[in-house]
Amino acid sequence: MSSEDKGVTSHSSYGDKLAYIKEELAVDKNFDIICLEMVHANRKMALFLVDGFGKDSALTQIQRELSHTTEEEVDESYDALIKSRIPYAEIDQEEDLDTAIDQVLSGPAILLVEGLAYCIIIDTREYPVRGPEEPDTEKVVRGSRDGLVETLVMSAALIRRRIRDRTFRVEYQQIGRRSKTDTALLYIADIADPDYVHQIRESIKAIDTDGLPMADKTIEEYVFKEGGNPYPLVRYSERPDVCATHLYEGHVILLVDGSPSAMITPTTFWNLLQHAEEYRQKPVIGALLRIVRFSAVFISLFLLPIWYMLATHQELVPEAFSFIGTQEEGSIPLFIQFLIAEAGIEMLRMASIHTPNAVAEALGLVAALLIGDIAIQVGMFSPEVILYLAIAAVGTFATPSYELSLANRFMRLLFLIATAAFGPVGFVSSATIWFIALVRLRGLRVPYMWPFIPFNMKALRDVFFRIPMPLKNRRPAINHPQDPDR
Repeated sequence: MSSEDKGVTSHSSYGDKLAYIKEELAVDKNFDIICLEMVHANRKMALFLVDGFGKDSALTQIQRELSHTTEEEVDESYDALIKSRIPYAEIDQEEDLDTAIDQVLSGPAILLVEGLAYCIIIDTREYPVRGPEEPDTEKVVRGSRDGLVETLVMSAALIRRRIRDRTFRVEYQQIGRRSKTDTALLYIADIADPDYVHQIRESIKAIDTDGLPMADKTIEEYVFKEGGNPYPLVRYSERPDVCATHLYEGHVILLVDGSPSAMITPTTFWNLLQHAEEYRQKPVIGALLRIVRFSAVFISLFLLPIWYMLATHQELVPEAFSFIGTQEEGSIPLFIQFLIAEAGIEMLRMASIHTPNAVAEALGLVAALLIGDIAIQVGMFSPEVILYLAIAAVGTFATPSYELSLANRFMRLLFLIATAAFGPVGFVSSATIWFIALVRLRGLRVPYMWPFIPFNMKALRDVFFRIPMPLKNRRPAINHPQDPDR
């Protein structure tokens, strides 16, 4: 029930407003909600804040200054009180008590003063935060070692440190009826497509839910609405330099408080295959790294179904590749071996996530050396199955985007099932359907397979080869940048 429903407005008495705020914040029941009642300059005052969010030094200084406040300073407008007695930069006024209460739960403190129609909002919040460490999934040999963190303000500052453009925008929004989650939309105003920015902004505003339990992932599912599609339609990154690079290209980024990942959009299939390491080396070396990475990704996707198709249809194998096949048959059918091995790798991955770091390496050694070796010795698995599955697993781990690697693993399993059920026709048909589905896939009207389809020769060259930066003088056309020249 709102304050107006209970008959409490900005013109109500100090006692009524104090009682309403105490009731809504459940001060008597929440040990971490602080209500500090004071009397200064013959005026009653109350300071509300969340204990874990308040910056002690700032609050102490504010109380010290309030104790020196004179009655002359506390006039009807209270300008002197705000401008000279509250030594803090981020100060606002709010007449709606419900909005003020939401502010307290978000972190700022509110000061209620007798005779004052509005509450004074003082942003003294200081969230518990870890240091900006290098992300585990985006490490580079050379380059910055800082990464985004769970605090929205610090993550935005890490990106702004790299973009000193006066048209760089960080738009604030709250999402969730109950969670009131802070989000920020980042873009460079004179580069990003205004229509796309407006589309993203309105899509976020249209989200109607209690809260965002999974932060940015929940927003992705609401905005892009592709629940049956395994492939990611946004790129996640925890590196501020990667975020800055995409902003200069005309992309739009969404940050969510509580998550260290930035959502980069629009995103294509080829964006997900790029890595910062390629741009930290010489162009020739970067191009070689990119080719190796692309090869590893497609090997992880197609190696197992192609080998299984050839192993079960020897008439398709040329004489020069007669070694393809199984030299030692396992006691279990070949297809079942692959299913068991795939499930085993997935269980190992999940076990490593839930295992402390000190034990994770030992777990990997036990699984790789003991289980795999013994399974071959007892005749349960064919050695070729372990070999090719290991190569495919390495390709999976070489995929820069974790979400893309999971999607490719899922499709690899479908290719295997189709090949086992229908032979070469099943593999060709499933691969064709996969390709057509990706071509038809669009994330907010952006073609997923651009620049391959629709075809753009210059952009496609930049996808497969690491172009020297002086020659990379045009922004991606798919982003429809207002300023296409770099």
